Amino acid sequence: MGKVYLNFSKIMKVLITGGAGYIGSHTIIELLKQGYEDIVSLDNYSNSDSSTYDRIEAISGNLINYVNIDLLDFESLKRFFKENKIETIIHFAALKSVPESVSNPNLYYQNNLNSLLNLLDCCTIFQVNNFIFSSSCSVYGNPESLPVTENTPFGKAESPYAHTKQIGEEILNSYSKSNPHFKHLSLRYFNPAGADESFLIGEKITERPNNLIPIFTQTAAGIRESFTVFGKDYDTIDGSCIRDYIHVSDIAEAHVRAIEYLNTNSVYKKVINLGTGVGSTVLEMIEAFEYTNNLKLNYVIGNRREGDVESIFANNQLAEEELNWVPKRKLPDIMKSAWEWQKRIASSDDISLLSK
Repeated sequence: MGKVYLNFSKIMKVLITGGAGYIGSHTIIELLKQGYEDIVSLDNYSNSDSSTYDRIEAISGNLINYVNIDLLDFESLKRFFKENKIETIIHFAALKSVPESVSNPNLYYQNNLNSLLNLLDCCTIFQVNNFIFSSSCSVYGNPESLPVTENTPFGKAESPYAHTKQIGEEILNSYSKSNPHFKHLSLRYFNPAGADESFLIGEKITERPNNLIPIFTQTAAGIRESFTVFGKDYDTIDGSCIRDYIHVSDIAEAHVRAIEYLNTNSVYKKVINLGTGVGSTVLEMIEAFEYTNNLKLNYVIGNRREGDVESIFANNQLAEEELNWVPKRKLPDIMKSAWEWQKRIASSDDISLLSK
């Protein structure tokens, strides 16, 4: 039996950085469902669009407070904190493409690390003591044993993106040592996928998505002729990479539990895996998408891609014990919701749903 959280206050101002993004927007929806109303989002829309807030309003019936700020602009960030009494920060805002980080590492180190440092400087100045960090299973590299637990050591970072998450966690640990009232959780996501059950919001559609499921949906929709499965000789059941795919709404729900955890525990730092505990190969994911949606996908098998990890999936026992959280949704829910979101975009007159 997991922990039960009682008597924590929902009358707090929660800052979501990157709230117009994929996981950030779904987390705002879940926070609103659970009674959190004093929420503000910061985003520079480098990988999102402010129209996301209109769709959140359509789903929730709530207006969203949001400000266009680049976290690298420290003076603007300080003005924001001075004008808003923030009590909890959920920090999503970061660049996240593994291939892009390999081709442009400086961009990733500058953006992902300096934005975190600026936020922590504001935490010091304005006495913000609750912090939830969007981390990644990529910190484990190619682990020696599976499933990975929170005690699995950092492996060699297979990409600059992964390295920024490793460094980010280390920065938070160092910061907490020098700030005795500061509490933080680093939530290590595995592979978020799918869309909200309303199908009004989902992963941003771009011309060349990096994540697997949007590649499936674009191929099924005829936007692209085919795609490549990178790698045919990994040490897996069918030679393709293994990942732990988890529904984005389950990830969002975990963040609500994380706020509750920080408000009812004296712990000053903790890392928690957010995964299903089940690994699926790329070819198994293709089969699941085809079966769920009664479609066939056109693809070819290619060589390995630089930066890819062979196999990784989670042990999520700690999340159940500490956050009283287990994922509710299964692979068919991911595949159906992603395809319904893609179809909605294809049939919509709302150009804000499309990448600029």
